[in-house]
Amino acid sequence: MSSVNKNLRICQKGHRYYKSTDCPTCPICEQERAPKEGFLSTLAAPARRALESAGVKTVHQLSSLSASEVLSLHGMGPGSMKKLAEALHAKGLSFRKK
Repeated sequence: MSSVNKNLRICQKGHRYYKSTDCPTCPICEQERAPKEGFLSTLAAPARRALESAGVKTVHQLSSLSASEVLSLHGMGPGSMKKLAEALHAKGLSFRKK
């Protein structure tokens, strides 16, 4: 059985948490800023951050991107793509055709 070294970290807001990677994201801050509704609320934090970094905040903005463009974003995976396709379909939209 391998043991994982977790280091105590403290974010700028003073939250104390343990991480075993170099990822600088505070899980407590991330949970606090996660949307409570809308299509972004259905995504895991890495996928949500990827879309936010790309300037995508609405399904209409999402529909301006092709599926391959979205999938190429760091943090996006097949599970998130399915949720995004469902969100687009619910609004009568789809990913941009190449």
